[in-house]
Amino acid sequence: MLQKRSEGNTTFHHRNAALLSVAEVEAPLVLTSKDLDKRLADALKRLKLPSGLLQRVAGVKARRNWRSDDEVRAGTVEAGRRALEAAGVSTEDISVMINTSVTREHLEPSVAVGVHHELGLPSSAMNFDITNACLGFVNAMTLAATMIDAGQARYVLIVNGEDARKVQDATVERINALEEVSRQDFMTEFASLTLGCGAAAAVIGPADEHPEGHRIVGGVTRAATQHHELCVGDHRGMFTDARGLLDGGLELVMNAWEDAKKHFSWQSMDAYVTHQVSQLHTSSIIKAAKLDKKKVPVTYPELGNVGPASLPITLAREAKNLVTGSRVLCMGVGSGLNTAMVEIEW
Repeated sequence: MLQKRSEGNTTFHHRNAALLSVAEVEAPLVLTSKDLDKRLADALKRLKLPSGLLQRVAGVKARRNWRSDDEVRAGTVEAGRRALEAAGVSTEDISVMINTSVTREHLEPSVAVGVHHELGLPSSAMNFDITNACLGFVNAMTLAATMIDAGQARYVLIVNGEDARKVQDATVERINALEEVSRQDFMTEFASLTLGCGAAAAVIGPADEHPEGHRIVGGVTRAATQHHELCVGDHRGMFTDARGLLDGGLELVMNAWEDAKKHFSWQSMDAYVTHQVSQLHTSSIIKAAKLDKKKVPVTYPELGNVGPASLPITLAREAKNLVTGSRVLCMGVGSGLNTAMVEIEW
């Protein structure tokens, strides 16, 4: 069971921060689950496993891929440009730029510096990475809103670009090459095959200067770091205890959900934008929190799990269905385990 701790600053309300824009860049190549089944045909036959597991179990029909390593950076930069243009904010006005990508070509320097340079941001724009598995983008939204509330920043640009190709290729190669791979081994790496590529960005600014913006109301964060070994990944693969991750993640989310009732009214939102993991994870959260399924937009069937970019991509696509006054709850979960929920008033 999760230990009850003092709430401290893990429940927060914002005073003057607004989401001014959110944008995505779709990776150009489509990789279907049927394509992966063909690449894994020999292994599936050896393990006596049926084809179609990715679509039937995870609900992932396809995911997108970049054509080259260069496209990952280019896609991230383009997402930033689109978000700036949509917000009507110039590069010179950016106070802080935060990159939240899990994907990185090297350990040093940060991914942020290359994006900062290619966007032509001013020397005065602080830049750094936040990496927190699939929760990074939501964490950055909270940090941006906090800095704006505190008067430390005026406009914050958040970017993310994810590339799952190396993990996919390494996973397929390993499963096909090793005769001793068991069904259990296959299922441990199953989540790697649901990953997709893509990029997203958002601009956060002062609400009092942008009545057209979408006010960031506040939110909660909670941690269950006793589960930090349930999902561990690098470029060579992602190894997951799927059952343990689902159970631990769901318990953590519901613990945060119940705590939030003391501060927020989230049972009747107009949209619940969740991190896109799979059909099972999404349906489990809908059932546990008693959400209206029609209010939970999904992108995992066509895009898979695009890591931290999943939630902002889904929000960008849902935006066309939102009107002034719509209430949106962003709900993220990241390996580790951590969860964060942020309310936005459209």
